[in-house]
Amino acid sequence: MMTEVPNPATGQVEHRQALMGANAVEAALHAAQAAFPEWAQRSLDARGAVLRNVGAALRARRDAIQQVMTAEMGKLKKEALAEIDKCADACDFYAENASKYLQHEPIKTEAQSSYVRYEPIGCVFAVMPWNFPIWQVFRFLAPTLMVGNTVLLKHASNVPRCADAIADALREGGVPEGVFGVLHIDNDQAAEVIKDPRVAAITLTGSERAGKSIAATAGSVLKKCVMELGGSDAFVVLDDADLDKTVAAAVKGRFDNAGQTCIAAKRFIVVDAIADAFVQRFVEAAGKLKTGDPNDAATTLAPMARQDLRDELHHQVASSVANGATVLLGGKPGEGHAEYPATILDGVQPGMPAYEEELFGPVASILRVRDETDAVRVANDTSFGLGGSVWTADAQRGERVAQQLQCGAAFVNAIVKSDVRLPFGGSKRSGYGRELANHGMHEFTNIKTIYVA
Repeated sequence: MMTEVPNPATGQVEHRQALMGANAVEAALHAAQAAFPEWAQRSLDARGAVLRNVGAALRARRDAIQQVMTAEMGKLKKEALAEIDKCADACDFYAENASKYLQHEPIKTEAQSSYVRYEPIGCVFAVMPWNFPIWQVFRFLAPTLMVGNTVLLKHASNVPRCADAIADALREGGVPEGVFGVLHIDNDQAAEVIKDPRVAAITLTGSERAGKSIAATAGSVLKKCVMELGGSDAFVVLDDADLDKTVAAAVKGRFDNAGQTCIAAKRFIVVDAIADAFVQRFVEAAGKLKTGDPNDAATTLAPMARQDLRDELHHQVASSVANGATVLLGGKPGEGHAEYPATILDGVQPGMPAYEEELFGPVASILRVRDETDAVRVANDTSFGLGGSVWTADAQRGERVAQQLQCGAAFVNAIVKSDVRLPFGGSKRSGYGRELANHGMHEFTNIKTIYVA
């Protein structure tokens, strides 16, 4: 079976990817199992040296990898290059900090010695999305490899060459055969991989639907999962917010990566006293974004990754408008293959897709509220809980509001972002478990107690 991969900007098929057969999948599973003992027994310094080499390989290949990212999922050139650099930096970070994160933790008891140690568990199977085709992988891959685990990757079907580019960089960096493998497989094959006894745990970044399916399969065989699912992040604008700073952040937070970001600002919850001024400036600023060729430096809004995703987004917009929302900007598919313009909807109310659902594309929902208390209520009136931000001239006030937001990460006067130093993950229907920092590094370890009487 062949999967066609069209260029999001042109619609032209640039690559056809064949699915792996049963023998190839079996060989990859066997290789991951065979490679684990030696890789796990290497010292942290030795694994760290390999990871630094991988970072160097990413930097050396950044132009070629960028071209693949842009061709497969439409990412702007400058955004793709920044993503690659972030992955290389993550390799260096975990190589540097693994010894601190994985050191034994002594615990005082009546024993002569008692402590906790972190041990690798085996092969981790990763199911990854297309929206950050390199970073989403390295976000779990760098710490997981440093722990001493092996990894098998099923990447999204529309970014197969991105998966191969990752494999090439790891190979060039000196990652041994079998420690990392790419599986070009479908969902049915993935379910069988999850059930295979040689797989110890599963990590997924993706949709809620994918999360339910994979978690159910993993649960049937009692395997650990980390789930990073969708989000509908609140961007709370209080009445004392600095509008110049807040509007600039709103444009970046909503429209970077064509809005195809789980932690993008999606629901703009604005206190009435400042709402008209904020909305006017937001519409003016977003209206300056320019669609076009993602390789052109003049283009500031990328196409969406696939035409079907654009059509699904437009259906959500049209349904919201039919139920009373007002289009202030955009609102109709662009002329390019998967192009959708910057869109802003005002008057968004409960019951509309723009209120209830995740809008995974360049569409902002304006939700007007009475005051700070009402803002917190509306921010939490969602089944998602990934991130959120608060904008105010009073940092202490912002921190107080941030503490009330029901999400995995709340930022004050800054857009939500992933940072290797901070744990990343959500609550409610946005998933469970954490990536990054020491918390993410510990997810795929055996947290083992040693007690010596």
